[in-house]
Amino acid sequence: MSAQNSAGIQTLLDAEREASKIVQKAREYRTKRVREARDEAKKEIEAYRAKKEAEYKKFEAEQTQGNKAAEEEANKEADAKIAEIRAAGKKNQDKVIKDLLEAVFNPHPVPLGA
Repeated sequence: MSAQNSAGIQTLLDAEREASKIVQKAREYRTKRVREARDEAKKEIEAYRAKKEAEYKKFEAEQTQGNKAAEEEANKEADAKIAEIRAAGKKNQDKVIKDLLEAVFNPHPVPLGA
């Protein structure tokens, strides 16, 4: 009976070793799959980030072009107004200088509170 028990114990130990190997392989496989999944997720995240970055650059370029057009239009309007003011200033320059000199050299004092 002891030989039979010894063979049974040996069979159980062999089965335990085999089960341990299977468990170890399963752990290794799971670890490998987790790494693969993590790497795949990183690739997907990077691709998504690149896509969104390209969309942002395109949007930014479109908005900048619109801003540039508006800025150019505003500059044209400002230049036109400046030219108009300068023309008006040149047109009335002599009269303004004459009026200023007359005010300086011929003061007309006005009493306070009147």
